[in-house]
This record gives sequence, C-alpha cells and structure tokens, in this order.
Amino acid sequence: MAYRLGVDVGGTFTDLLLVHDESGSMHRVKTPSTPVDPSEGVLTGIKRIVETAGTEIADIRNILHGTTVATNAVLESKGARVGLLTTVGFKQILHLARSQTPGPLAGWIIMIKPDPPASLADTREVVERMDARGETVVPVEAGQAESVIRDLVESGVETLTIAFINSYISARHEEEVAAIVERLYPGFPVTVSSHVLPEFREYERALTACMNSYVRPRVSSYVEHLQSELKAIGATADVNILRSDAGLMTTREAARNPIYGVLSGPSGGVAGGLYVARLAGFENVLTFDMGGTSTDVSLSLGGQPSIGRETTISHFRLRVPSVDVHTVGAGGGSIAHVPELTKALRVGPQSAGAEPGPAAYGKGGIEPTVTDANVVVGHLPPRLLGGEMELDVDAARVAVQTIADAMGLASVEEAAEGILAIVNENMAGALRVVSVQRGHDPRDFALVAYGGAGPMHANAVAKIMGSFPVIVPPAPGLLCALGDIVADFRDEFARTYIRVLGEADPADVSEILEGLGARAQEWLEGEGIDPAARSISYVADMRYRGQGYEIPVALDPGKVRADGLAQLDERFNQLHEQLYGFRMHETRSEIVNLRAVGFGAAPKPELPQGELSGADASGAVVDTHEIVFAGEHHTTEIYDRAKLQPGARFKGPAIVTEFDSTTVVLPGFEAEVDRYFNILIRPSE
Repeated sequence: MAYRLGVDVGGTFTDLLLVHDESGSMHRVKTPSTPVDPSEGVLTGIKRIVETAGTEIADIRNILHGTTVATNAVLESKGARVGLLTTVGFKQILHLARSQTPGPLAGWIIMIKPDPPASLADTREVVERMDARGETVVPVEAGQAESVIRDLVESGVETLTIAFINSYISARHEEEVAAIVERLYPGFPVTVSSHVLPEFREYERALTACMNSYVRPRVSSYVEHLQSELKAIGATADVNILRSDAGLMTTREAARNPIYGVLSGPSGGVAGGLYVARLAGFENVLTFDMGGTSTDVSLSLGGQPSIGRETTISHFRLRVPSVDVHTVGAGGGSIAHVPELTKALRVGPQSAGAEPGPAAYGKGGIEPTVTDANVVVGHLPPRLLGGEMELDVDAARVAVQTIADAMGLASVEEAAEGILAIVNENMAGALRVVSVQRGHDPRDFALVAYGGAGPMHANAVAKIMGSFPVIVPPAPGLLCALGDIVADFRDEFARTYIRVLGEADPADVSEILEGLGARAQEWLEGEGIDPAARSISYVADMRYRGQGYEIPVALDPGKVRADGLAQLDERFNQLHEQLYGFRMHETRSEIVNLRAVGFGAAPKPELPQGELSGADASGAVVDTHEIVFAGEHHTTEIYDRAKLQPGARFKGPAIVTEFDSTTVVLPGFEAEVDRYFNILIRPSE
C-alpha cells in the first residue's frame, strides 16, 4: 500500500489530506497550527491521519508540503543577519532601491522606509567588474575578497549574499568569490545572485538574493528538523515543498533557495481550486480562499494559473515566479473595531489568530471577530469539525454587543450584519484587483470557494462580483492540501536578451531558447521525472521600448526559427491592450528576457464521483434554524453535506454543514450537487 500526503500549514489550522495511490480513497485531518514551531502541528496531524486511515507512517510514499515559514520570517522580521558583497561603487544598492512610495497623494510623506535585509554596516565592496557582454573589465582581486569575507563572517553575519553588477550575463565572478568563501569557511551558507535570479536589474536581483539569505537559516532549520522528526516516527517518504508558482521542489532546493517558496501556502490553494474547477467543467475561475487570518484571491484563465514575475512580501517587491495572488487582511479571525475618532466600523486587518482566537472558540478571546458575527446571525452552527469543537454562542454575542454599543445600534444582530457586509466588500475589492484591474470581466468567471470560511461568504461575495457559479468542493477547508498533492514539479531557466523585435535575430532567439530548454531537460532528468511526464514551455518577457515592466508572452522555438518574430509582436500588443486598455502603435516592442519552464507531471488523484440521481435533497436536512439574512429572520434548513448526493438541488436560504467548513446559500439563490460532489450555487431563475 502506498499513500501520498498533502500538508498545508495555515495561520489557524494545519490541514492534511491522505490519498491512496491505487484506490483513490482519501482521509483528512485538521489540527490547530503551532506558530512557535509549525512542525509540531504537522507531526501531530500526521500521527492522527495515519491512525484514521488504519495504516502505517512507512506506507506514505510522498509528503507534499505547503509552508509559510519563509513568509512568516519576513513578516515578523525574524530572519538571519545577512552580509552582502557587492561590486566596488555599489555599496548603497539596497538603500537607493526604487523611487516608488505607497499610496496616492502624500504617501511619500508618511512612508516609513523599511530596513533592507542586509544593513550598510554588513555590506562590503569587492574589487571586480564585468561589462554588460560578460567580459571581465577588472578581475576579482582574491586577496582583497578574502579580507572582506573574513571581516564579515568574523563580525557575526549568519549568511552571505554575493551580488555583483552584470553578473546576470555571466556568473563567473560571483562563483569565483563563492569558491573563496567555501575554501575559508566550508559549509557557510552563501547565496549567489545570478543563481537565484539570472536577470538584469541589479537592485531587484540583489534584494531577492539577500532576502533568500535572510530566510534561509530559518527554512533550512525547519526542513531539517521536520525530516529528522519524521524519520524518528518511522517515515521514509520523500518530502517536497510547494513553490510560489504552484510547482514542487525538493527539500534540498528549498533549503538552498527558500525564496522560491515564499508564497508556498497560497499557491497550493490555487492549484487545488483550479484542479477541481477543471473537473467540474470550468476553466476560467476566480479562486477565493478565506482562512482565519487573511483571504487570498487569484484568477486563472483557460485552465492555467496566472504566474507573475514579481511578488510583494511586507514592504519588499521580490523577483520570483509566483502565482498572482492578492491578499487582504480579512479572515474568520479578523477583529471588528470602532475607532473613537471616526465612529466608523472597521474590520481587520488585525486578527485574533489561533490563540486566543474568536470569542466563540472559548479560549479567552474577547474581541469581536468575523467568526463571532457569523455565530450571532446563525450562519455558523455551534459545532465545528464534526462535533470536535463546540462554539460559545453567548461569548460571541457579548463580543459583538460591544460593536452595537459603540455605534448605538438597536440589536447585536444588526452589528453582526454590519461586520459581515464590510468584510464581504473588502474581499470583493481584492477580487476586483485580480480581475477588473487586469482587464477581465468577473462575470465571465466561476468562483471557487475554499478555506475554512470561504464557502460561508462566497455567495455574498459572488453576488457583489456577478461571478457564478460558486463552486464549493468537498472538504473546502482542506483544498490547499489537495493542491499540494496535484502540483507538478516546476523550475525556470532564464536569460536576459534585450532586443527591439525588428533588430532581434530569430535564429539567435531560437538558439537561446533551445539552450534554456536543454537546461530544463537536464533538471528534469536530475529530478528523476519519467520522460513521459516531462514538458517544457517557452516564454518571452516583452515590453514597449522605454517601459519599466514586462508582459510574459508564450512562444515556440521551432516556429520562431521558421516564421520569425512578427506573430510575437502581435500577441504582445493584444495582451497589452487587454491588460491596460491600449496599444502603442508608434512605439516598438522589445524582448527583455527569454525563459524555459520545465514541468514534471505528478500523478493526480481520482476524486470521488457519483451518478446523478434525483433532485430531491430533503433526505439531507438535519435541522431547521431561525437565521438572519438582510435584517430578516428566515426559517432555514440545515443540510448535512455527507448526505447530499449528485443531482440534488435545493433553494436558499440554506446552510450546509460538513467536517471542516460551512456553506451559506442566500435567499434568491439555489444550489445543486454535481457528479464530483461539488456544490454549485447560482441565482434562482
């Protein structure tokens, strides 16, 4: 017997999904996260899920893991002390940075500039220089390099970053200095910028490499500790970490270049949501993941996730490939408050987290949260996790009453509905960022809802956006763990090639792409990917000449060699017009970077299916409650999701309960169950 295990660590819960390779049978467990040491929650969950499945830990063949360790290290400013080696004359590179400041109007006045990951005191200049063609202008002065390396290491830095000017075109000088570090201090952690990001723009390359060094010791320690603890309890499985672009990487790569997994958690949800949606027959989807602390949204078009070249963590814009996820501080634990100055209700971004959590959790929390508001209006039943967790309704009402008192409202229900209305608008705003602001009409997309709180708010958010149907997969609170299981191995290989299209030689472009493809093929072989499961795609990052940002455009080396680059120009113009509403007829387009993306397909689980039967869903009704919708009390049927069979239909208002989540169907909407046991919610005719 062989199993694969998906593990996703969230801010509030750690989710685990165990899938049997042959039968497709699934087992799921949800356990509280342990922020101080995330591996404790993981190990507790693994022990529980193995017991639930009636198997042994040694039977798990693969563990696919989405983790927020790197993200938290940045957000909490708990990374390593980083030493930076730069070319002479570029010591202030991280402090000069870019000129962008947050917000409109006076954002630059109120901005508090964040400290970069390597301080000026821990930055040293190395005598060397390379030109933009990769030719050595000033060779590395080995003796001087040794001196500054010793100075930094003996001063107490925990990691080193080497980021030289023009190293993107040739890593020769950086690798030479890295070899000196290894000779002087064997095993000392070093990040070579041209290995992490072989692209031009020295600031972004240096920042991304330094941030890799910043999180590296913490991630490396976590990975090593987790593997050691797994081995101690009898696990023999290979552990793979989810990347920010929804691909998989080995723990060896995760320990060396953890920056690739800085958005590991959210990307798993997108992968799982898209997998479920494609099976249900929808390729254009908005994913909506609402957890305890935040909400992550993303757009997938034509069955593929949107992959961005940049991502923002805290105040830093990093150049790493990642699923285009937009995050807002709106979750089940988001705290509602009424500022004394404005008397206007606010929700989030502060969160009650897992400890003490919402007041309804009975762990000592007293501040009103979104979860408490849902309890007050009846959208959330008083028992969660299949009866394992009993909610304190009275405590929730007491907490939300403070909002009613602060605003002079007549009832606690009115205050609760105000909290829900605001948080729904906040999440709809996030969806507008990834759809409307990217040139897409949200009415052309289905909405996949998951996370512990996503299905509870999805109908209301979809009503604002016009995105139907709402797709609620089985076990929506565990969809990120499913995303870990369905993710493929992925890595990118890039080269900067700045040419106006009219001056670019198609033979050169195809030759570079084929060379990058050969590197991708070599990587796939090194990972042991079966030849039948390998694939490589090619992309050119393009812009209008003089622009400061690029758009990725797919291309084929063979077609470029045979037909030239004219079609590439038209595809870029179409994409630019879609995203920004215009094309520049008199400005020439140019290639900036060429890249090959290697994919290694992993086996996909067979999700449970059933034959469509009758539309009668009355057999799944387990209770009726008086529940508040839009200020009115409605007698509402409560459904047990485990009893809903494919083909079943029912009208709102309705509440569907299950092990890890609750789905709300509003008045004026109806739901049906498809053959994959997804709940599809649409407006009533």
